[in-house]
Parts: sequence; structure tokens; C-alpha cells
Amino acid sequence: MPRISKAEATLAVDEPVIEGRYAELDGWTVGFETHKADLDPAPLFASLPQDRCQSPHFGLVVTGKVVYRYPDHDEVFRAGDAYHAAPGHLPLLFAGTEVIEFSPTEALERTMAVVGRNLDAAKASGAHVGS
Repeated sequence: MPRISKAEATLAVDEPVIEGRYAELDGWTVGFETHKADLDPAPLFASLPQDRCQSPHFGLVVTGKVVYRYPDHDEVFRAGDAYHAAPGHLPLLFAGTEVIEFSPTEALERTMAVVGRNLDAAKASGAHVGS
């Protein structure tokens, strides 16, 4: 059976607002994310359908809280909560939050390709993304 620990996962993102360690297991990406600052990353999802994340996620909030915003409601998850975020959400992230998240790799990669382009464009223009 495939497995991974946070210590073994690849450090792929190390920014002032987030640290992300990721590994792929049988078509699923496991993400260990630590949020260092409050962040509203909504602008990074621009040009995706409805300007929202198109990947589903299953996760566990280890510490802190995360909010998934949908067009008609918000879902709030706190430390100890297991959750499912359906496609079509926008995350709202808070300092001190740690999550372990499982996402279908193919859907996540399609979404993150757009997020990455938007982040690069924002950095190149000197724009501040987030809070």
C-alpha cells in the first residue's frame, strides 16, 4: 500500500504565506500545507470556469481553520474536522492552519497550472496577491 509522511513529501512551495509539501500516490496528490498568514487567493483562480477551483479535495484540518466559499454558501472547517471540498470553491486560508489534503492529481494539476500562471503574472507586475 502506498504511503507518505510530511517529512518525506517534497517541499514544493515555500513562500511567506504558505509551505506546501506534496507527493503523488496512485493518482492522488497528498498535500501537507502550513499556512503562515491569512490569505484570500481568489485572484489566482481567474480564468478557470467561474473563476473557481475545479479540483475536489478531501482533507483533515490539523490546526486552525479553512473556509471553502461557494457561490451560494460557505463551509467552515476547524481543527479536527475531516472535509470534502467540491469543485467550484474558493479557499480562504488563515495563519496557523495546517491541513492534510487529498486531491485527484489530474484535476489538481489542471487547476494549479492556471494558478501558477496567475501567480507568476502577479509577481511580475508587482501586485500583492491575498489578504
